[in-house]
Amino acid sequence: MAFGTPSWRAQDGQAGVELIGALPFVLLLAALLWQCALTGHTAWLAAHAARAGARAEVVDGDVRAAARSALPAALERDLEVERTRGRVTVRVRIPLLLHGWRTPVAIGASAALEGG
Repeated sequence: MAFGTPSWRAQDGQAGVELIGALPFVLLLAALLWQCALTGHTAWLAAHAARAGARAEVVDGDVRAAARSALPAALERDLEVERTRGRVTVRVRIPLLLHGWRTPVAIGASAALEGG
């Protein structure tokens, strides 16, 4: 530092360097939060599809088609539907960051309605 130069001038750019150092961690945290949101949304969609399948079960409709119609096209591909004594269980694979990519982990939901 030159004589007569204010000390605050020596710290110019420090905030930028700190931001660049912290940016990967901030992006990783954002990706993890987004993945948690996608997991929750997928669980909600699976529950909705299971309920649609259970309604179709009550009226002797096509359970798989009803469950599939309750899901977005990106999740239909890996849809598993199981019928057991009036209960419909739906499983879909959880997307990874984007709906085009999938994790090997599936999430499921069950629903049962009594016929009237």
